[in-house]
Amino acid sequence: MITGLGHLAFRITNLERSLDFYCNKLGLREAFRLDREGEPSPWIVYLQVAPNQFIELFPGATGDVPSRQGTGYNHFCLVVDDMQATLHELAEHGLPISGQPQQGIDHNWQYWIDDPDGNAIELMQIVPESPHAAADKHWNA
Repeated sequence: MITGLGHLAFRITNLERSLDFYCNKLGLREAFRLDREGEPSPWIVYLQVAPNQFIELFPGATGDVPSRQGTGYNHFCLVVDDMQATLHELAEHGLPISGQPQQGIDHNWQYWIDDPDGNAIELMQIVPESPHAAADKHWNA
C-alpha cells in the first residue's frame, strides 16, 4: 500500500548553487550523497524535507527547463506552517521575495518561487477550511 511520497528528483546544472538555494535559503538539510560507478561524483545528493521525504538532486544537467504549459512536470509544493513568517525568514536568507501570498480557490495561502534551474515551487499554508484539511481529517478518522 502507498504510504507517502518518498522523493522528487531534479536534474540540476550547478550543485553548489542548488545547495545554496535549497539548504541555505529554504533551510532543507543535505542528508547524504550517493556515487555510482561510471557516473560523475556525486551521482545524487539527497536533501531531507521531513521524515521519509527527500528531494534528489542529479548534478550535470544541461539546457533549459521545459515549458510549464506542456505535458509533464509543472511544480512541487512545500507545506509551511506560517506563510508570513516563512517569507520573512526566506528574505533574511537572501531569497528575493516580491509580492504577497495569494489565497487560492482551495482557500489555502500560496506563494511561488523558482529554484536556480527554473523549477517552480509552491509554498502553501493549509487553512482549516480547505479541502486539504478536510481530506486529512477524513484520512486520520
